[in-house]
Amino acid sequence: MGWIILAIVVIIVIAVIAMYNGLVQARIKVDNAWSQIDVQLQRRFDLIPNFVETVKGYMTHESETFEKIAELRTSWANTESVAEKAALDNELSNALKTIMAVSESYPDLKANQNFSELSEELRNTENKISFSRQFYNDTVTMYNTKLEVFPSNIIAGIFNFKARDLFEAESAEARKNVKVDFGK
Repeated sequence: MGWIILAIVVIIVIAVIAMYNGLVQARIKVDNAWSQIDVQLQRRFDLIPNFVETVKGYMTHESETFEKIAELRTSWANTESVAEKAALDNELSNALKTIMAVSESYPDLKANQNFSELSEELRNTENKISFSRQFYNDTVTMYNTKLEVFPSNIIAGIFNFKARDLFEAESAEARKNVKVDFGK
């Protein structure tokens, strides 16, 4: 009888260790996925000063947009949370869309090789950011699911694992469909 109890205790200990290690691995994957977003967002912020300087010479009346971008770059350095960085990312995306839309009115700017190269770099970076966000959200969803399902939810509670936030669009504006009007 003693051997059976010992075997059951050993099996329970092994199960607890396996669930704990699974939760730790999932948390590390979430941290890694966030760092990939962070790297791509930082890359975009590093490209922006060159992009802005190239555009400034052509768009002198867009100074409000340039000031907003500079302010967002400064705010970026001072934020830590996923929600704050997501909000800044959305604001920056809107500012960049404004510059790209206004640049259509400047044929000389569109013909500028530096502008073209920087625009392409920004487009590539935006694609990488989009992929990184999706990967992060998938990873967070898997992690948060592990925190909620039985029996790993018991281990998560005992060892104080916390759910993570998804990277979401902050504003209703970001969720709206883009209106394209070729009638003008």
